[in-house]
Amino acid sequence: MPVDAWPELLRWYDVHARDLPWRAKPGETPDPYRVWLSEVMLQQTTVAAVRSYFARFTERWPTVDALAEADEGEVMAAWAGLGYYARARNLVACARAVAEEHDGIFPDTEEGLRALPGIGAYTAAAIATIAFGRRAVVVDANVERVVTRLFAIETPLAAARPEIRARTDTITPDDRAGDFAQAMMDLGATICTPRNPACAICPLSDICTARRRGDPEAFPVKAPRAARPHRHGDAYWVEYRGQVLLVRRPAKGLLGGMLALPTGQWTEAPPPLSGAPIDARWEEGGAIEHGFTHFTLALTLRCAEVRDAPVDGIWWPADRIAEAGLPTLFAKLAARGLAWREQRWKGAA
Repeated sequence: MPVDAWPELLRWYDVHARDLPWRAKPGETPDPYRVWLSEVMLQQTTVAAVRSYFARFTERWPTVDALAEADEGEVMAAWAGLGYYARARNLVACARAVAEEHDGIFPDTEEGLRALPGIGAYTAAAIATIAFGRRAVVVDANVERVVTRLFAIETPLAAARPEIRARTDTITPDDRAGDFAQAMMDLGATICTPRNPACAICPLSDICTARRRGDPEAFPVKAPRAARPHRHGDAYWVEYRGQVLLVRRPAKGLLGGMLALPTGQWTEAPPPLSGAPIDARWEEGGAIEHGFTHFTLALTLRCAEVRDAPVDGIWWPADRIAEAGLPTLFAKLAARGLAWREQRWKGAA
């Protein structure tokens, strides 16, 4: 990028910067806690999805010290629906590390930030530059798209990422590095979009190789996507005196630490009824399909009402199941369970 190009981008940003709840207003000093929290929430998630979560989190836990003192189960419940639940566990661990080891003050360097739980290379760079103004190379999906188009990088993702980072390094200025990173993000989110990019109003259009070639939508080049494996399993809605049996999933692994309905094993072929938490006369309550990053899952809900000696576990009022903070997969199943419950009431009337 010519030396006079990034000031043009910053001039555009000064006028068109997105109004985001975690972003400091002009003249304000960025709050590292809000920057960190937003960056963790935004991983693999959209701005639109994060806004309401961010508002609830910062109202309930307005500082890193407040979050450090929070009950992990309550944080996991507040996170429900954002996905990638290891982030929520790391969120608490990181807050506690900052509170206990750094007197509630975030380190201001990439190296210091990377030493904290759950903060990887991208997040450390983003916090260092946005919160503390340090020069850092920040490449999220939006920046990735902008840079591959600026330089017409032909290598498919993900193999292109070292080259994308190196190219981004060449255009990252020493001054206003945090604004530059956010400007690149905003450009990708609002102008240099995946489809129908608005090249005519882009502040970098004059130096964009992909635009000169007439094919900006060809970038980034994506490798053919392998088919995801498909798995099957059973989940169980066990009701006792108006309460539903929930379990807390193991801390490590998929949906770790979250409240959930009991399930059997998830296998490549539809399994025989397995993993039932109690002997009962099971009725089918419907099925759902859900996509994870590396596989898709079909779960059949088995429902039963028991009257004697329920198993030990977490018994949650069925009519308040929405308050349990179930992850999306199990919230879908709970909706099927409530429908089964309603049908039983109608049948008994």
